[in-house]
Amino acid sequence: MFTTRFAPSPTGPLHLGHAYSALLAHDMARAAHGRFLLRIEDTDTARCTPAFEAQIYDDLAWLGLTWETPVLRQSENTAAYDAAIDRLGEMGLLYPCACTRGDIRRVASAPQEGAPMHGPDGLIYPGTCRHRRWDDRADSDAIRLDMARAVDHLQTLPDYTETGSHAASTLTRALLIEEIGDIVLARRDTKTAAYHLSVVVDDAAQGITHVIRGEDLATATPIHVLLQALLGLPTPIYHHHRLIRDEQGKRLAKRDDARAIALYRSEGATPNDIRKMVGLPPA
Repeated sequence: MFTTRFAPSPTGPLHLGHAYSALLAHDMARAAHGRFLLRIEDTDTARCTPAFEAQIYDDLAWLGLTWETPVLRQSENTAAYDAAIDRLGEMGLLYPCACTRGDIRRVASAPQEGAPMHGPDGLIYPGTCRHRRWDDRADSDAIRLDMARAVDHLQTLPDYTETGSHAASTLTRALLIEEIGDIVLARRDTKTAAYHLSVVVDDAAQGITHVIRGEDLATATPIHVLLQALLGLPTPIYHHHRLIRDEQGKRLAKRDDARAIALYRSEGATPNDIRKMVGLPPA
């Protein structure tokens, strides 16, 4: 059965971009007589608040969305992420990393390194801690995926289907190692699973068949497909949609309170007004 989800982080009010993504996913699920799920990605404990989470439920219900319960909250699912980390570690694909962002910037910008390379998560990690053993990790370390070992572990790289505004990339060794690099799977600051790992584990646990999200996340999809293959998880179909942008062409962010759904509501807008603003037909 067609099953999709909307997975916001409760770090600020939902804006028009969130409304478009949630409404599109909900509409596609209903058109396919499928399921629409809500997931709360609340592992960033420093920024996530109960008030913002409550506002998410309120805004989505006002828009006319319905979802199955109980809602999966990532802060309550850490055991599943830890199990995935342990499995990848036992496969010899992980290593601990003590580097700070400043350390990475200094190494990446060193004259002998040439122009810094950027991937989906920013600067591509230069491999400073790659020599460290998995069983030598400390509580203060981040956990990274050794991308070269991960690629070599798979006999063939998986394919995946992508629709929408972004054409699917073919997974290649060069793409994964040179353009993405050794990604973080567990953060050193909060000791929690990073986005790439948690989203893959959750999509599999919830039986997600179609991931519907903005085209800004398309560059992360090869990472997720690789992790699914390593962990023996199914790969959904990915649909990356256009982004809602401001008058200057910039995509909306949580700080764009002027385009918050709650503000439009307070000014008397209707759910169909929001649909019209983001280019969707009335309900």
